[in-house]
Amino acid sequence: MSSSLNIEPLTKAHNRKAFDCGDEALNHFLQRTARQHMDKGLSKTFVLIDEGNSAEIIAYMTLVVCEVLADDIPHQWKNKYPRRIPAAKLAKLAVAVDQQRKGYGEMLLIDAMQKTLYVSNTMGIAGLFVDAKHQQAKAYYHQFGFIGLPEQLDKLFIPISTIAKSFGTTNEH
Repeated sequence: MSSSLNIEPLTKAHNRKAFDCGDEALNHFLQRTARQHMDKGLSKTFVLIDEGNSAEIIAYMTLVVCEVLADDIPHQWKNKYPRRIPAAKLAKLAVAVDQQRKGYGEMLLIDAMQKTLYVSNTMGIAGLFVDAKHQQAKAYYHQFGFIGLPEQLDKLFIPISTIAKSFGTTNEH
């Protein structure tokens, strides 16, 4: 990977129209909705770019704040939390078709975990959630410490304590 790669907030300078990850819904969100949601404060979209061609989007991710019910998380965590749990969610993650299988998705996922950990130092966040669209995606997230939710086959969760450990820090408040 080039050392000139950078993750930055989506702006008008980025070429959203040319992005194609092979998934029409993810393409559509980036092209038509992401900037509007950022302007309204509903979500934050970050793009991976090469500084040599900063308009081209290699990959993107969208983060949101969410609230989940304790009943929806794995039972080993259920008793540690109140009924409603504040958390972060990796709502979208996409890599351009011609850039897939180069580690860029992993780069964005790690960045999402770092951002979640950073926010948890000033706001109450129990962890990071993600929806896995298929079994392959689920296996991918498991290798980073995400755990499946019992009644929701496509939802995965990584507690803030696990994120902190993976970066060699503690999350003491």
